[in-house]
Amino acid sequence: MKDTQTPDALWAWPATRLAAAIKSGDLSAREVALAHIARVEATNPAINAIVDFQPEKTLAAADAVDARRARGAAVGALAGVPVTIKVNVDQTGYATTNGLKAQKDLIARSNNPVVESFLAADAVPLGRTNTPAFSYRWFTNNLLHGATYNPRKKGLTPGGSSGGAGAAVAAGLGAIGHGTDIAGSVRYPAYACGVHGLRPSVGRVAAWNASGPDRTIGGQIMAVSGPLARTVGDLRLAFQAMLRPDACDPWAVPAPFHGADLPKRAALCTHPDGSETAPELVAALHAAAERLREAGWQVDEVELPALASAVPLQLTLWMGDGYEALLASAEAEGDPGALAALRGQAEFVKGLGPDAIAKALTARMAIARDWGLFMARYPVVLLPPSAELPFADNLDLADEASYRRVWASQMSMIALPVTGLPALTLNTGLLEDGTPVGVQIVAPKFREDVALGCAEAIEARGPQVRVALP
Repeated sequence: MKDTQTPDALWAWPATRLAAAIKSGDLSAREVALAHIARVEATNPAINAIVDFQPEKTLAAADAVDARRARGAAVGALAGVPVTIKVNVDQTGYATTNGLKAQKDLIARSNNPVVESFLAADAVPLGRTNTPAFSYRWFTNNLLHGATYNPRKKGLTPGGSSGGAGAAVAAGLGAIGHGTDIAGSVRYPAYACGVHGLRPSVGRVAAWNASGPDRTIGGQIMAVSGPLARTVGDLRLAFQAMLRPDACDPWAVPAPFHGADLPKRAALCTHPDGSETAPELVAALHAAAERLREAGWQVDEVELPALASAVPLQLTLWMGDGYEALLASAEAEGDPGALAALRGQAEFVKGLGPDAIAKALTARMAIARDWGLFMARYPVVLLPPSAELPFADNLDLADEASYRRVWASQMSMIALPVTGLPALTLNTGLLEDGTPVGVQIVAPKFREDVALGCAEAIEARGPQVRVALP
């Protein structure tokens, strides 16, 4: 798909503009929903981003927003804004498949708090987006829903595990996409699809699936839900709507969105832990730093606290906790990507001792402390989203060397959740061949407002994200 903007098409409007127009009465939620439904019908067959599409429910939700407004009742911050929901969270009446044949009939009887938050803000669910089996990979395909393709460039991965969300937002299938992230699953699809994505601090966005068992340790302390969007303003709007506390999630923290003013001081690191960052990404980082300086920020190029040492801790807490059960489930499903992801770490898991999880939790404290102390000096960090440009699709399945290359390139994606800090991937443009480039922004714990403010300063002085059009 080429990238040409059609500003008059409602499916190309940002969420902020749509919500304002619906609140003022300039547009109805039904008009907006119909435009997006038509866009899905015309565009989704080529990319398979939305895998559960029930337009009659979308129109019913839009009509409910219009009815409330007609009665003179207040409408929410996302009034009539079409949003997509990832298939790994419960949404009443829909299957929580997580990309699995084994869960194709697992119909949710209640909403995940994430979905409740969107509905409370009067968003209009447009459809459910694809994920790799078990939400394991940075590529998006499975045996139930098939493959999702990158609307910017078909040969590239759309990212994963929220690849459907990234592809949908990039193609104008909803202004906001919901994603989840334990090792880059919001940030990497946003990067690969040329949009923006926010991974919040753990506890910022309440989440819980009543349809399945509670998460193991790694998921509890590192997995989050976050938004993807084409503008930073839309990320802000969506994130604020997602901040509703819920007693179903014991980790939820009712922290305020805004915190105290912090110095406009950023640390720039183009090669964290000596990684061989692609030249195009180094250039994108320097350009972003210059835009920040133009906005009055101080930007220093410095070394960062360790990230590479956090990777084995992440793997221990994520895959080392109940690995045999994870592998047995993947074998029963028979999904090649899920099996490759798990079998590729078999030797690592085999080497873990009986006290590995306890040791990993202890070691995590030192890493989180080092990063917390560093962020006290530099409230923003700029670093690459990956060591490489977005991967060729299914590169991890090519051979063992390619699998290792993918995992090595994703160090910051894997490591940053161990620190507990929020991180945002910001698209900063496209290369001549259509490949997206961008930067990753890290902020102090519970200071997503700082990351968003930094991202807005860069966005305002650079190219704007355009919808990918056929």
